Amino acid sequence: MARVSQAGPALEIRNLSKRFGGAIALDRVDLTVRRGEVHGLLGQNGSGKSTLIKILSGFHAPEPGATLSLYGREVALPLQAGDFRNLGLAFVHQHLGLIPSLSVLENICLGEFAIHANWRIDWKGELARIRAVFAEYGLAIDPMARIDQLPQVDRCLVAIVRAIEEVRANQESHGGDGILVLDEPTPFLPRAGVEQLFALVRQVVAKGASVIFVSHDVDEILEITDRATVLRDGRVAGSVETAGARPEDFVEMIVGRRVDHYRSRHSAETGRKAVAAVVGLSGSVCRDLDLSLGEGEVVGLTGLIGSGFDEVPALLYGARQASAGVLEVDGASFDLTEMTPLRAIESRIAYLPADRIGASGAGSLPVADNLALPSLSRFAARLGVDRKAMFRWAAKTGKAHDVRPNNPALNLENLSGGNQQKVLLAKWLEIAPRLLLLDEPTQGVDVGARQQVFAAIDAASRAGTIVVCASTDAEQLAQICNRVLVFSQGRVAVELRGEDVTKEEITFQCYTGQTNSETMLTA
Repeated sequence: MARVSQAGPALEIRNLSKRFGGAIALDRVDLTVRRGEVHGLLGQNGSGKSTLIKILSGFHAPEPGATLSLYGREVALPLQAGDFRNLGLAFVHQHLGLIPSLSVLENICLGEFAIHANWRIDWKGELARIRAVFAEYGLAIDPMARIDQLPQVDRCLVAIVRAIEEVRANQESHGGDGILVLDEPTPFLPRAGVEQLFALVRQVVAKGASVIFVSHDVDEILEITDRATVLRDGRVAGSVETAGARPEDFVEMIVGRRVDHYRSRHSAETGRKAVAAVVGLSGSVCRDLDLSLGEGEVVGLTGLIGSGFDEVPALLYGARQASAGVLEVDGASFDLTEMTPLRAIESRIAYLPADRIGASGAGSLPVADNLALPSLSRFAARLGVDRKAMFRWAAKTGKAHDVRPNNPALNLENLSGGNQQKVLLAKWLEIAPRLLLLDEPTQGVDVGARQQVFAAIDAASRAGTIVVCASTDAEQLAQICNRVLVFSQGRVAVELRGEDVTKEEITFQCYTGQTNSETMLTA
């Protein structure tokens, strides 16, 4: 795709390792990015991509023995925060780092103003400069518009332009054309927006810069990169010239073994009585989801970031407003455009978000209060809440769910992540939910607690609770689910049942996103 220079590499990493306690995040990673190329970086969650990027940005320090060379010059490690600006590196992260209440012009210039002393800002001159930059790249963006008034694709383009300008401003110090790191920039963009972003990337490379493009999407990697490196379990699984490469070549490296192409086949019926249904559910990404749910069934939802699977639990619970859709449970019908969490709880619909402390629990409150939040009515007393009874019940409940330490008076934030999750799952299981909605239920949970969470979910399903679990953890889904729905671009692309519900097959389908038109979403 790009015109790649035959000069020495723009970036060269050798023997890069990183440990967090006893866990190895990166294990002797080597990576070379040529001048004037787009280099893809792929891998599953936990493969080491983010750790590598954070080392380059100075956020993490690598283990001794690693070397980094930029434009042929050895650079001492670890980097300090902010060093990357003078080394020719620029980063655009998924959340962009823009200030919504400021203008495009202010966002682009803010970094330079913060670094260099400016007794007076020539706003007229800066405006003319940024307009010229936008014209250079063919961008029709008003520099005076506020960021929160722009569509998502324009915000992303602004973040990239800002990064490019940072590299240009420091070009004398690093002597190269710059290395732009794009960390998952496309998941929340429509296809037209992706094409705009790719056009800008091509222009950046045509001017001599190099780009590291981090993505989960194999099709995007094939479209925009010259070469790509796959990380698996902290190691380099391989590097591939993308011209002429096939999606299967990458999937094999990502998964760790050759996975046969998916073949549509009708699995045997589970025999579960359908007791719930989702009809025509739509949200900001999810579109027209129809789903039948059986008694005690555990259904997994997955896909690449931005594919829409992760918003389904919140839409069903009323934590996010649906634009359309109906939920039917045991003969009762709920208009999901009017659903609220209170109505959901009253109907024994429970939701455990991925953000444990921010959205699911109250870290500064005792374990007893967190456990009792959906069940406070059972402790009602004439003068308020019978807290002694609540604490006795909380101690009994904590013991049943193996919360350690089992101290109802201890604030939730003082427990480990796994024990926090056991508390928050227990609070919902205690209301005997008819429908249990989970979002990444074992995220940040240690192996032992993870198995206990699985056991609790299994016990609930055996008691008749319908479980819907949204997760990017293919291994987790394979362990607990009767079937798995793989989303692509807001819709279910593939349904996996029976022996097809494996870690390898789930991962394969996430990265290929093939639509199975014969799939019927019935229990």
